[in-house]
Amino acid sequence: MTRTARLLTLLAAVLLLGAVGTVAVLHAADRSGRKDREQAGGPVITPGPVPLAPDGPRRLLFRSTAWGPHRDEITAVPADRPDGPRTASGLRCLRFHAAAGTGICLQGEQEGLGDRYTAVVLDAGLHELKRYPAAGIPTRSRVSPSGHLAAWTVFVSGDSYAGTDFSTRTSIVDTRGWTLYDNLETFTVLDGGKPLKSPDTNIWGVTFADDNGFYATVATGGRTYLVRGDLGARTLTTLHQNVECPSLSPDGTRVAYKKRVAGASPDAPWRLYVLDLATMTETATAEQRNIDDQALWADGRTLVYALAGDYGADLWTVPADGSGSPAVLTRSAVAPAYLG
Repeated sequence: MTRTARLLTLLAAVLLLGAVGTVAVLHAADRSGRKDREQAGGPVITPGPVPLAPDGPRRLLFRSTAWGPHRDEITAVPADRPDGPRTASGLRCLRFHAAAGTGICLQGEQEGLGDRYTAVVLDAGLHELKRYPAAGIPTRSRVSPSGHLAAWTVFVSGDSYAGTDFSTRTSIVDTRGWTLYDNLETFTVLDGGKPLKSPDTNIWGVTFADDNGFYATVATGGRTYLVRGDLGARTLTTLHQNVECPSLSPDGTRVAYKKRVAGASPDAPWRLYVLDLATMTETATAEQRNIDDQALWADGRTLVYALAGDYGADLWTVPADGSGSPAVLTRSAVAPAYLG
């Protein structure tokens, strides 16, 4: 091969490699562009005020998990337009709930080689009132209907309720005088009127009835119980077995909860049920997928809960009476609260 031929061959190879590189770059850019367009096609989110005052039109607040600058912020939408434009508060929470002008925001931030978690009580303008250190990963939060009490649960060890290798801590604070019930495990558990003592007791998932009474889950001796709590007496009285993450209906007559069902996968054991507190009758909802959430009552007939989605989680609804079928409420959202 002559020197000229060799140069022409080298030039052709260089041009070919350049063409391949250009195609690869254009393909990657097209994929990136498609991804950006997909994200741009998600919910419209703009910054703005998100008050917790209960007056005005009814609103749905939640932690938005949509990709973008407002990811993990507490956002608000009109209750009758859950898929409408979102107003982003600028406040980031891992778990959140609000009622009657009071909010509870569980936050996490990296500190050294680990993470630090805090429970922040908020006023109606989302301003911090009190901050408490949390002993582990946030998992549940609730505010009482009056706004006077706030509760939160964290994993002290482990990060799932599915197995047995976990430990929780649940706290309640009374915002009227900032009395802190730091660990509900110090309360007396009563079963059949007698104290139930066990070193493996865990408590989680508070839902409030009023400014003294509440319901929660107690796990002990390999069983889970729905308990009625009394802050003044510092007692937890067992009511029904196999109840986790209860949520009290607006009229106080029923509890929505996740129940472990026979034959389900150990990693996905729960289905969504409703318990009538007067008769202790259980009703299975039409949602047959695994539910690892503390459901919320949108009203006296409808439950709201989170399921895994493309961008973290989506909110779904299902009738509480066992009828109907599940339906998407809004995408890329978790930790809901209704106000107004």
